[in-house]
Amino acid sequence: MKKSSLAVLLTALFLSVAVWASDAEETIRSQLNKADARIPVQSVEPAVLDGFYEVTLASGEILYAESTGRYLLVGHLYEIDDAKGLVNLTELAQNRLRLEALADVPEADIITYPAEGDRKAHLWVFTDVDCPYCRRMHEEIPALNKMGVEVSYLAFPRGGPNTATYNTMVSIWCGKDAQERNQRMDRVKAGKTIAQENCENPVVGQLVMGQKMGVTGTPALVLEDGTLLPGYLPAERLAPMLGLN
Repeated sequence: MKKSSLAVLLTALFLSVAVWASDAEETIRSQLNKADARIPVQSVEPAVLDGFYEVTLASGEILYAESTGRYLLVGHLYEIDDAKGLVNLTELAQNRLRLEALADVPEADIITYPAEGDRKAHLWVFTDVDCPYCRRMHEEIPALNKMGVEVSYLAFPRGGPNTATYNTMVSIWCGKDAQERNQRMDRVKAGKTIAQENCENPVVGQLVMGQKMGVTGTPALVLEDGTLLPGYLPAERLAPMLGLN
């Protein structure tokens, strides 16, 4: 067979597979909408499991559907890897989604404590300024910075909007520049008060984003690979998790 004929055949095969996959994705969306219009589908992609698709909901949940959309699997999908053992594929997919969401956060919306010297690791922290363990976590920041860890804060007022904590966090994020926002955060985390202020801010958006990521309490830590760690951890325990010796 001539190379040109082979190329045409492979192109046709690729297009037919792509069309079939696209049809299956639309079928799955249609079936889920038919079952319950309140199920907000964010994406449908082929799963590693033959004949199944990975369905990501707007809530951040992941489920699996076969190509007709008639059968669904809810739960974690595992792979038995010869080298790594039991691998949670659903968790890896969720990690990837967290990193994609964090990459879209504007730098101006983040309160960052930069590493001293060269940055060796990056830690994201969803925080509530009135949470006792969040304040303990804040005390670890100087040690983390000395280790070369950049710490980035995102807002997660546990009580939701229109609460005293929410109003305080808005006031922090309303600082005129990064330095003032850090100073306000330091002051509040030390148990002191700041003047109340209102402005256009990302607090609610970050709260919703955290909920979609699976954050249910604070502090909640996100590592560079997207792993979500709930709760306070001292710097020396975090170091090996961040790839630091």
